[in-house]
Amino acid sequence: MSFTTKLLGTVAASVTVALALAGCSSGATDEAGNEVEAIDVNFGYIADYNGTSLLAIAKDQGLWEKNGVNITTTPFTNGPLQIQALGTGDLDFGYIGPGAFWLPASGQAKLVSMNTLGQADRVVAQEGIESMEDLRGKTVAVPEGTSGDMILTLALEKAGMTKDDIKVVNMEPSAIVSALASKKVDGAGFWYPALATVKEQVPGLVELAENKDFEDTIAFPTAFVAGNDVVEKEKEKLDRVLKVLREAIDYRANNVDESIQLTADFSALDPEQVKADAGNVQILGLDEIDKLTEDGTVNDWLEGMNDYFVDAGKLPEPVDPADYYTGDLFLKAGK
Repeated sequence: MSFTTKLLGTVAASVTVALALAGCSSGATDEAGNEVEAIDVNFGYIADYNGTSLLAIAKDQGLWEKNGVNITTTPFTNGPLQIQALGTGDLDFGYIGPGAFWLPASGQAKLVSMNTLGQADRVVAQEGIESMEDLRGKTVAVPEGTSGDMILTLALEKAGMTKDDIKVVNMEPSAIVSALASKKVDGAGFWYPALATVKEQVPGLVELAENKDFEDTIAFPTAFVAGNDVVEKEKEKLDRVLKVLREAIDYRANNVDESIQLTADFSALDPEQVKADAGNVQILGLDEIDKLTEDGTVNDWLEGMNDYFVDAGKLPEPVDPADYYTGDLFLKAGK
């Protein structure tokens, strides 16, 4: 059975249950006080603090019901898989880290909301490897097209190297955990919280590079994405979801400790693990995201990332951020 068929089956079953429970009436009202019909939304996420906290808050605070949304959430292991599901219509919305921003930039989806600034990415190596130069000729695992790929490429460039100087193996995140633990690879471009699991099994693991090493030249934003058809043809669906995200962003910034517990509950994780994960996140408040969008800072981030993606061979040329970041619609949802 194909990935798409499996996902469609899961979504169909979940939506059927949601409709049976909620019926056609959402309980939400428009500006005139008239009750509005609920809209079905399929939302992908990654089960870490960045990718889950807003969904956990929205569930706990009843924000989906308040805004007339019947929500179905589906976990994924990385951003590129969600972009694929957006393209096939299996998802309406999803979450991606910075390494996958080249996919919206290449026209495969739209960025609809900034989320946080990520600081969880690392290049790690087995004990005894003390520098990027020591990785020359060695096997390095990375989930292609992710922030792990991004941090590896940047670290190699800083060391005067390229991927041609190492043996790159494209692996899924779960496989990287096993490969590092069993020492089948010499290093990896990877991220927390998964790295915390690896470090329990490989206490001598060495960190060679991290996001902060490059913060003077490039930002590492995380974001929520929507399918192109959703943005172009389903304006009401987009507006309702953006309203939910805006409220959840505001709540998270003012209730960080509670957001950690809600995230742990949502994905059945150890709260201490989620707390450590949140320690690698720069949380952005709603007013801050609005300001960064209005004053062009987000576009500056995206332009800097575009330059990186061109150099990395992901994009043929830089792209105008206005072509794929719908910041105007995000701001409009707050009015």
